[in-house]
Amino acid sequence: MNIQGRIGTPDMDEAKAALETLRLWAAEAHPGEVAALDPAIARLLPGAPASYPDLARVYDATFRPDAAYKAAMPDLQNGPASLIVGAKTRIEHVGISNFRLPIKYRLRDGGEVVLETSVTGSVSLEAEKKGINMSRILRSFYAHAEREFSFEVMAAALDDYVENLESFDARLMMRFSLPLQVESLRSGLSGWQYYDIALEMVDQGGVRTKIVHLDFVYSSTCPCSLELSEDARIRRGRLATPHSQRSVARISVVVEPGQVLWFEDLIEIARANVPTETQVMVKREDEQAFAELNAANPIFVEDAVRAFAAGLMAEPRVGDFRVIASHQESLHSHDAVALLTEGPTFAAASLDPQLFASLIHRG
Repeated sequence: MNIQGRIGTPDMDEAKAALETLRLWAAEAHPGEVAALDPAIARLLPGAPASYPDLARVYDATFRPDAAYKAAMPDLQNGPASLIVGAKTRIEHVGISNFRLPIKYRLRDGGEVVLETSVTGSVSLEAEKKGINMSRILRSFYAHAEREFSFEVMAAALDDYVENLESFDARLMMRFSLPLQVESLRSGLSGWQYYDIALEMVDQGGVRTKIVHLDFVYSSTCPCSLELSEDARIRRGRLATPHSQRSVARISVVVEPGQVLWFEDLIEIARANVPTETQVMVKREDEQAFAELNAANPIFVEDAVRAFAAGLMAEPRVGDFRVIASHQESLHSHDAVALLTEGPTFAAASLDPQLFASLIHRG
């Protein structure tokens, strides 16, 4: 029967034939395919009620589904390949972002801290699969978060959901803000400095890579502006101040297999190579010290990424790395930016359009 392009209303015989074709198809189709076409079709199938039932508009708080009930529930996301929308092609990342829960982290001094953590979890999805059960990612984290620490939680969660979701590649990232006490330059005061850190674990074909990301916030005094200010003082007796600005570097490092790189270690590498970290508690003597420190370490954005790179290259626990820096200038209405990579892990021909715009210290 072919009624495509016909003019006028089908007659009774054509309607009966169409209904029989529909019933034959629906008898062999997956329930999800029937629902995807039109949920009302179910009422036309053998065994369906004569009329649509009256539905109660009362929530039943006492109802608990048994195994048989749950087994019969529709599951479109995990349906057959025939339900795939769009191109039947592989998806590199599919999962969840900004799922939050408390995670325990070890500190270098032997202590520990529990921090609110934002989790991103994704797996690859092969071309013939409709989708994944995303709640399994969450359940994997809850199963381990109370018993284990940071990378251990990630490794255990990866073990769980790579197996459950039958994926070849999987990735986890945990973002948090780590508070550490930092002393002032001269007054002896101390305050809590917060460091934005992310831990990433990538599983590709069973090979796992550990990556640590750190946002390091520092002051950058322009060397050119410093020289011009001194020139005005010396040659013309004019008071002049060089421009400096709050700057952010995002340092991403691969931790070599079998090695432990503490958060404090990476922070100290950054601070040792660019010592003008922004301050927390400041009295007058600290402010004067900070002005002297900046004058002793003027730095262009090109200098900054190379200085950080020098420290990372000297650290045997660090493999591939990437340094992105943004000097959010007080002289210009735009920022000065730079990106430096070492090794293939972070090499990319294209950049996220918002990559440098994300380098904002929000305090």
